[in-house]
Amino acid sequence: MLVDHEVNDPGSSVRGGVGSRLLPIAGSIAALVLLIATQVWASTHETMGPLRSLLADYLLNPQSAFVSWAGLGLACVGVPARLRITSLTAAAVLDLLALSVQALCGWHVSIGTGPTLALTGLVVTVSQWQGQPRRTALHAIAFGVLLIMASKVADTWLMVSIVNGPRVLDQYVQLADRALGEPAWLVGRALDGLGPIPSNVLHVVYIQLPVAAMAVAVWQLRTVTTEPWPRHSLLRTFLVLGVIGPLGYVLFPVVGPVFAYGPLGHGLQLSDWPHTLPTWNFAPRPMLFDTVTARNCMPSMHTAWATALFIHTRAAPRWLRWAGAIWLVCTLLATLGFGYHYGCDLVAGAVLCMTVESALRDPERGWDRGRVFLVSLGAAVLAGLLLSYRFLATTMAEYPLPAGFAVLGALAAVTFVFYGTWFGHRTATPTRQSGQLARKPKG
Repeated sequence: MLVDHEVNDPGSSVRGGVGSRLLPIAGSIAALVLLIATQVWASTHETMGPLRSLLADYLLNPQSAFVSWAGLGLACVGVPARLRITSLTAAAVLDLLALSVQALCGWHVSIGTGPTLALTGLVVTVSQWQGQPRRTALHAIAFGVLLIMASKVADTWLMVSIVNGPRVLDQYVQLADRALGEPAWLVGRALDGLGPIPSNVLHVVYIQLPVAAMAVAVWQLRTVTTEPWPRHSLLRTFLVLGVIGPLGYVLFPVVGPVFAYGPLGHGLQLSDWPHTLPTWNFAPRPMLFDTVTARNCMPSMHTAWATALFIHTRAAPRWLRWAGAIWLVCTLLATLGFGYHYGCDLVAGAVLCMTVESALRDPERGWDRGRVFLVSLGAAVLAGLLLSYRFLATTMAEYPLPAGFAVLGALAAVTFVFYGTWFGHRTATPTRQSGQLARKPKG
């Protein structure tokens, strides 16, 4: 939205200029309305909410150190190296000062205030610039701010999933998962038997997925201060997934095997995950659960985000391609081995990712027949999976082999069409991007 439009057609230029000004204004208004609505809901339900959380970041009580630093890091991608170093250094110094104040006053010790203040100062500094450097810097800053606020909205959305989903559908998903061979139980047992080292490695990979995404995003955006801003990047996919995916938490509330069937169930669990497979001697039904566990399983957003990371590293250097593949595999093993997800969640997450990525990828291509077909296919498969998990769970458990082939076949079909649409053409073809001719990388 910040790139120059073609100037050969004056009418086109005028329309493009108006559109480029209206789009960010409309987006800002929509984001502000969402923040206010979320804060109002949070206040009425006695939880912090995004705006109070942001205020706490300024008042030496930051809620997430990584998110604040990640937002500042993204913002710094779009500014010259000297200002980048100055901003990061100032953030570190301010964080140390904040830690000192917290310690002296006996408050809760946490970092994150420094990058919040530094990002604010960066906004004030860049707003005084002119021309293309200002547009590039504001573009990067917008991504950084959006990342921070999206994280705070997501925290509130987890509370929404609890309030709106007092009864969870884990019994249905666990039955449907029999068609996939109960992978959460299999991987959980295997991880238990391998000792602490593999579990510790997978735990680091699981919780540091945002770090890996930041590394890939920085690699993709490393030249924005000297070259046109890319039309599409991992950040766009991550953020859109973060908006769309959690809707499933409300529509299909599920807590996961380690809660519904394992040691984190607070006395409400139905079995002893992963050591004992639940007996199937009754029809599945919605299950009343506690008021502290988020219903954030369906779809698996860790799977969706890790799949997006894998996709966006395919055109990267070899070391980054390997890192993307390893991160995806380890994330899948962690989601299952720690009992955070069922296999059905992972399939839904992967389909969601490819559907969203297909809607965003190569915007200069437009909405041609291939894109429309793939997005429609992905949406239909995702809807079919969720309906099957909910209303055909008993049938899937009774006939696990054909049901498993159907679920995995649907995933394979979306994957095959996705690859053929975006990576199947091995010959590089010129494409106009940001006013320059670029070459599509080989798949």
